[in-house]
Amino acid sequence: MRILELLSAEENDATAQKIHSSLRSKGETIGLATVYRTLALFGENGLVDTLSHVPGELCYRLCGEAHHHHLVCSECHRVVELTGCNLDPLLEDVGARHGFTVTDHSFEVTGICAGCRAASG
Repeated sequence: MRILELLSAEENDATAQKIHSSLRSKGETIGLATVYRTLALFGENGLVDTLSHVPGELCYRLCGEAHHHHLVCSECHRVVELTGCNLDPLLEDVGARHGFTVTDHSFEVTGICAGCRAASG
């Protein structure tokens, strides 16, 4: 429950390492392996989304239940949920051309947000 509480307060996303550090700083005696196992379980059950914009580490985010995609800033790690997906016709066509029946998809776009561009420019 503490992991979900921490993620619900997180504006963007967090790595397991960050979640573990935050919990430990609040006096929790949870192990890092437990954090990873819990996040994996949450992901398998659709409670959290996983993002892969940090090399070598997954990031976790509590998101809305509706189908959506993510726009992620590679500088500050700001995450924006993109709703209104219209990729199904394109993916069905691509899948059919390669002998696949598309059953699901996820889409993560990485870029640099306006705030980070302004700060570096």
